[in-house]
Amino acid sequence: MKEKQKIGMVSLGCTKNQVDAEMMLALIDQGGFEICGDPEQCDAIIINTCGFIEDAKRESIENILEFCRMKEEGKVKAVVVTGCLAERYQQEVAKEIPEADVVLGIGANGDIVSALQAALAGKQVARFPDKKALPLEGDRVLTTKPYTAYIKIAEGCDNCCTYCAIPLIRGGFRSRRMQDIVEEAKELAQRGVKELNVVAQDTTRYGVDLYGAPKLARLLRELCKIEGLHWIRVLYGYPDRIDDELIETIAKEPKIVKYIDVPLQHASGKVLREMNRRGDRQSLTRLMEKLRANIPGMVLRTTLITGFPGESEADFEELCSFVEDIRFDRLGCFAYSAEEGTPAGERTDQIDPEIRRRRAEIIMERQYAIMEEKNAAQMGRSLEVLCEGYDPQSGVYVGRSYMDAPDIDSQIYFTSELPCQEGEFYQVTIDSAQNYDLMGHRGR
Repeated sequence: MKEKQKIGMVSLGCTKNQVDAEMMLALIDQGGFEICGDPEQCDAIIINTCGFIEDAKRESIENILEFCRMKEEGKVKAVVVTGCLAERYQQEVAKEIPEADVVLGIGANGDIVSALQAALAGKQVARFPDKKALPLEGDRVLTTKPYTAYIKIAEGCDNCCTYCAIPLIRGGFRSRRMQDIVEEAKELAQRGVKELNVVAQDTTRYGVDLYGAPKLARLLRELCKIEGLHWIRVLYGYPDRIDDELIETIAKEPKIVKYIDVPLQHASGKVLREMNRRGDRQSLTRLMEKLRANIPGMVLRTTLITGFPGESEADFEELCSFVEDIRFDRLGCFAYSAEEGTPAGERTDQIDPEIRRRRAEIIMERQYAIMEEKNAAQMGRSLEVLCEGYDPQSGVYVGRSYMDAPDIDSQIYFTSELPCQEGEFYQVTIDSAQNYDLMGHRGR
């Protein structure tokens, strides 16, 4: 019997890109290849790239060049480039990195098997079909731990924020049919998934294109009916579309963790208008207060941008005071990245990159002080923790509470008088904190 050729993959960027990677891996597995986690043992390597901002593009290019060097050294036979960088820069990638055997736009993800076959036969492939050809449904090889998974409920974006290249890369917003999402979630639960993280470029827009109105709340209620799911988490919502029905659904459904990720980007009304976003500090404050008032234990996560073109010292100070007033439970802040093809990237009032970075650092310094106080308030509390691992040398387990999304938030380290199983939930009493993480113990 002929030995299967081995294929490895590095997937970069966001969780939506990760879901695309998992669907490609399933096609690769079904196509007669063997999926391999050791690049040194692979016949071909796929780099599923991110092309969102400058740092992500740099990371993608570095990975492509690293595997091209491995090809030159004879360690792999073929290098394949997929994902957002390939979609955004298409012919540039194929031309500037000729060592890459395959460059596929996102609409060609479904062609990954034939592209691999061609590359391993010594042929060059470059395919860039319509973005809408990107598969929204399909089998997946999960790259997360077996008890947690992401489920993508829509593709693309119609918000057209002036700093963002996502509509250029991913195209317009396309919701998946609700019955297809629910069916996939049932299959994930049957495979042992207990934590389901709901993702899209804008989850709160879900259903507008298919059903004429937002349907995220209804979708969440349907997902809550699925046996085996324990935590359902909502990521990447848009503040304008968080309505009373969604708030009530999050508050009432026990399986929905009291956590929402709403990237606000800024608080200055002027900056938000120039970003093509609505609202201002007052309206965003009212929304945050409403969420906390109506959903006990609500954890608010946001992402902010500093150094947007024309951001004045007054705008930045307004953002700083907003962060201190709201006291977000989780927060990330990034320096603005001027992206070609975007309205903001073409502006002449760009702010010095060092000022952008320093402003982001200031926001994170203030958030760290807030987190110290919030962590201190957790002392003595008993939290439900999803166990995610164990270090036999220290005898310490690691996990997360409902307050922490996988990969992006804090962790809880704990000891236990009884053995714990990875993927199970336990009550842990919090004893101390270190940086952003909590420490605790589980008794008998």
